[in-house]
Amino acid sequence: MTNIENTIDRIQELIESDSDKQLSEELNSYHSADLADIFQQLKPEERLKCITQIEEEKAADVIEYLPPQLQVEILGDIDTELASRLISKLPHDEAADVLGDMEEDESQAYLDQLPQKFSSEIRELLTYNEDTAGGIMTPLVLTVYDNMTVKDALETIRIKAEKENMELYYVYVVDKHNHLTGVVSLRNLITAPMELNISDIMSKDIVKIHVDDYQGHIADIFMKYQFNALPVVDLYDHLKGIVTWDDIQDIVEEETTDEIYTSSGIVTDLGDDDDDLLTGSLAHSIRARIPWLFITLIGEFIAVTVANKYDKTFTALPVIAAFMPLLAGLGGNIGTQSITLMVRGMSTGQIALSSGWHHIMRETITGLSIGAVFGVLVTLVTWGWQHNIELGLIVGVAMTLNMTIATMIGTCTPLVLKKMKIDPAVASGPVIATTIDVIGLAVYLTLVTWYLLHI
Repeated sequence: MTNIENTIDRIQELIESDSDKQLSEELNSYHSADLADIFQQLKPEERLKCITQIEEEKAADVIEYLPPQLQVEILGDIDTELASRLISKLPHDEAADVLGDMEEDESQAYLDQLPQKFSSEIRELLTYNEDTAGGIMTPLVLTVYDNMTVKDALETIRIKAEKENMELYYVYVVDKHNHLTGVVSLRNLITAPMELNISDIMSKDIVKIHVDDYQGHIADIFMKYQFNALPVVDLYDHLKGIVTWDDIQDIVEEETTDEIYTSSGIVTDLGDDDDDLLTGSLAHSIRARIPWLFITLIGEFIAVTVANKYDKTFTALPVIAAFMPLLAGLGGNIGTQSITLMVRGMSTGQIALSSGWHHIMRETITGLSIGAVFGVLVTLVTWGWQHNIELGLIVGVAMTLNMTIATMIGTCTPLVLKKMKIDPAVASGPVIATTIDVIGLAVYLTLVTWYLLHI
């Protein structure tokens, strides 16, 4: 789809002309992901018209690609029977997410209309926390018994694959009580002699996750082992489902978004979807952004109080006020650089608490070196501008100290928060901005006051 604007115009023309046949042909010619992009640009009544003109299999795929808020809206607008059929065609984990976003009585009504087996599987998924392995897994797993031969296993897989839309990544081996005992790759299964037992070719060294493991931990395991799927077990090692790489891709994207929001001082745990920050209610957007701004306001009032204590210094040498934005800007920037490196390093596993002192020393030396370079530059510029070498040296030394301190704060804060089991991302923007402003201002004005007392 080369131009979505032209495509939308074409679809809207077909809707207005009541050319249902042409509209259906047009819509069904696009990929489901492209249709999802189109749907987000259409009016509610246009979406309702289009969803009924798409083949049901493709319509279910389109629903899967849409944001949660729009999924619920479209399913609520269409005929209940059609909505139930579309939900039943979704992957189990996606169907559970969609129903979980609805009002309880509405989701219950759909569950009552879904096929009994599918409904019972979805009900079980809904009992798990949506941020855990149980909440994101699919219960459709390709399993064989450990006492089967390779020939029997292949025949079992063929039959199961025909009946159910299963992910064909790995074959999991279970005993008669559904305990997970091993795993076999499809490659090994296909190339093994037919008469061998599955127990002879399976791997017993299984990387698995628990139904109550949270998604951040699961993402770390996927990143470490690079598997396409991982089995999910309960406390008794019963195989409950699998989590696939595309689920993890969504999780990583979600957590990265949360990290970006949090580092900018935007609260993401208000109970609503993060997408609502851009497309949802104005009230939600305001509530998400105000808390850290209040903290910043308090911090800046402290900075004002510090500056007020040096009112005589400003009176004696008014030009010093011109350098305050310079010091605050560079100190805040280098502090933010350090905190970003630390937060990202901890989230990827490159930085551990045990190596904290090493990183603190390294970043402090880096901050001191960069601060010295900028300090010399500021000294020379101030000297040339004000024709006062002493003032230039004061501003240059303040710049060096400010950037060094900012780097230390930016490095230490995430480590301290991590030790306290607080998300290090909350240390970014607001914390750095207020702390550096207060400390940098105090250092600068103290040096200037000392200078004035000794000239």
